[in-house]
Amino acid sequence: MTQDPLTRARSGDQAAFRELTEPYRRELQVHCYRIVGSVQDAEDLVQETLLAAWRGLDGFEERSSVRGWLYRIATNRCLNALRDTARRPQPVAPPRVELPEPTRRAEPVWLQPFPDALLDDIPDQAPGPETRYEARESIELAFITALQLLPPRQRVVLVLRDVLGYRAAEVAAMLDTSETSVKALLQRARTTLRTQPAPVGDRSRPPNSAREREIAGHFADAMERGDTAAVVALLTDDAWLTMPPEPHHYQGHVAIAAFLEDRAMRRGSALRVVATRANRQPAFGCYLPTPPAGIARAYGMVVLTVRDDKISAITWFFDTSVFPAFGLPRSIPT
Repeated sequence: MTQDPLTRARSGDQAAFRELTEPYRRELQVHCYRIVGSVQDAEDLVQETLLAAWRGLDGFEERSSVRGWLYRIATNRCLNALRDTARRPQPVAPPRVELPEPTRRAEPVWLQPFPDALLDDIPDQAPGPETRYEARESIELAFITALQLLPPRQRVVLVLRDVLGYRAAEVAAMLDTSETSVKALLQRARTTLRTQPAPVGDRSRPPNSAREREIAGHFADAMERGDTAAVVALLTDDAWLTMPPEPHHYQGHVAIAAFLEDRAMRRGSALRVVATRANRQPAFGCYLPTPPAGIARAYGMVVLTVRDDKISAITWFFDTSVFPAFGLPRSIPT
């Protein structure tokens, strides 16, 4: 009789271990991303999780599923990473150039966008009985941003309970704590999230609908023309522009127009944009032309939140290290 993958893995069969764990690799990466907010760190933490699982196979008592066991390891690896001073986000440096006066200054949020292509690889999993968020909502930038403002243990408890739907007893076992503690952490996390209103997308249409692509196309055309007025005309009246981790937030047509005009003046050239998708939202890799070289170099990434046929949020990411994860080149010909 052929042995099951767990038995073969325990005997040192690496192929059996991959068979056992590979179905969960991508969803574990998304889980780690929700907690740490970084694509690269999430991938590193998944690697650490799988290495720890391989080394700890003999200690797996099968009291939970393999999936639950891996989530326990990944969650605790994420908590360790958030406590690690070497991996903790550093204070935000002052901007290299003066920025226009913002509508508000908020707490810095260290965050990267997550490629939709990696989300498409995740097999459907039946949500747990305690889930409160739909899969799409739980990966949108507004939700991920709000998560980063929670203390680490509140963050992981909310993800495990309200996103993945684990029961309080299961979460308590994962974190080696009591159900009472889990319930208290969850209550505080939910209260904080209710006080963090953020732009959300239009869920009356599926992601990447024809109308959403049309609106994103108008935005791209306006950006490549350097037409600030056309960009602003696409916005809701209460739209926000943010630039994680910068604390400068701009709301409304006047404030956003002033910011865009200031950036355009300093760049001296309209941007080239390449369409992609991040966090189930339309996104663009942005490139700044360098005329003597005949190329445009990676400049940043923009993620749009679309609501009621308008753009309710523009999120700028000036960290170009995420381009490879999106399959975007470092430069494009002009």
